[in-house]
Amino acid sequence: MRILNHRQNLKETRLSLLSKISKYNSPIQIRLRLYIPQCYQHQPVISQLISKYGLVVNITGASLEKNAGNDGCIDVQLKGDISQISSGLSYLASLNLKIIGKPNADGDSWYC
Repeated sequence: MRILNHRQNLKETRLSLLSKISKYNSPIQIRLRLYIPQCYQHQPVISQLISKYGLVVNITGASLEKNAGNDGCIDVQLKGDISQISSGLSYLASLNLKIIGKPNADGDSWYC
């Protein structure tokens, strides 16, 4: 039951992120904070977003500590069209990552 609730929350997060940008037909950009569990810190999560989904990924901040046993976080900008971003967010949701949308204002001082 807990997994189903988590997946529903991830789906709602993805939909709310996309609903804010769905009015644009041209390439768009969203900013996210991804919380990366220890089990994924040695996996090519970001590389998959680039190679499989054709997204342009800019890592703007990260906090990953080797052998600390803690979750880390990565701040990213994703650029692509709506379908690419939607597919990329679905991929991240399938990994059960915690995803938080960030405002697009420059200088918002939100860092990991």
